[in-house]
Amino acid sequence: MLLEGIETLLVLAQEGTMSKAGSRLYLSQSAVSKRIAKLEQRIGKKLIEPDGRRIKLTADALQLIAAVEPGFKALKGQIFDQLDVDDRTVIHLACSETLVAGYLAPLMGEYIQQDPFLTISTHHTPIIVERVQAGDAAVGFCAGHLPPQHGLAVTHLFDEPFSVVSHQILTQPPSKLLVNDLKNPANANQASSLQKAGIVPYMEMDSYTAAAQLALSGVAAALVPISIVNTLNIAPHHCHHFPFLDQLTRPVQLCYRPNSFQSPRTRRLIETIADSVQLAI
Repeated sequence: MLLEGIETLLVLAQEGTMSKAGSRLYLSQSAVSKRIAKLEQRIGKKLIEPDGRRIKLTADALQLIAAVEPGFKALKGQIFDQLDVDDRTVIHLACSETLVAGYLAPLMGEYIQQDPFLTISTHHTPIIVERVQAGDAAVGFCAGHLPPQHGLAVTHLFDEPFSVVSHQILTQPPSKLLVNDLKNPANANQASSLQKAGIVPYMEMDSYTAAAQLALSGVAAALVPISIVNTLNIAPHHCHHFPFLDQLTRPVQLCYRPNSFQSPRTRRLIETIADSVQLAI
C-alpha cells in the first residue's frame, strides 16, 4: 500500500490533476484521492492542497518526492527484471502517437493475432522512457532525443525527416511555423535550428496531426514529420523542403531494459518492429 501511494504521488506531481493521474494509472479519480489520503495518514503529513482545478504539492510532498523518486523508479525496474515472461504474460509497449500512426499500425493487426497478450499505450517520449525505466512498459518506441543517462538499451532505427506543410505554395522558408511542444526535451534541438534559420515558432501544438491540419486550413505553415505526412496522405504540392530541414531530423528508436531482450517474446517484438520500420522507409 505504501508503494502504491508513493507511485500515485509521483504521477500526480507530473500530471497536476487527479483525473489525469487516474488516466495514467488506470484508476478512477476517487481511487487516486483515496491512495493519497492513505499515504498522508501513513506518514502523518499533508501532501496536497487544492489549487483551482489542479492540485498543489506541499513542501513536505516536494521533500518526499526528492528523497524517494530515484530509488522508487530503480526498485520498480529491478522488480520488473525479475519477472518471468511466459506465453500469457502481458507485454506493455509504450509508443509515440505519431509512430503508432505512421509505422506501427499496419503491423499490429497481424501481430496481435499471433501474440494477443500485448497492450499498447501512447505517450510523449520523456514519459515513454520513464515507463520503461520503471518496468511499466517492456519496450518503448520513441521519436526524438532521449534524456541523458537513461540507462536503457537502445536500437536506433533511422532519423526521420520533416517537411514544411503549407496550404499555399512556398518559394522560400516561412518566417513562422506551427511546431510541436518545444518544452518537450525530445524536441529541444528544434528550437536552436529554427532560430538559426530565422524562423519564429508561431504556435506550439501537442500533436503533429493538429499542426498539419491547421496548416492545411491556412492558419500557418507547420513543421511536420514524414510519418504524419504519409498517414494523412498530404498531397506533395502542400509539402516543401528547405535546406534548414536537413538539420531537423528526429531519431526514431526502440528502448528497453537490457534484461528484457533475454525474453524471447520481448525480443521478437523488438525485432519485428525494427524490421517493419526498415521496410517502411
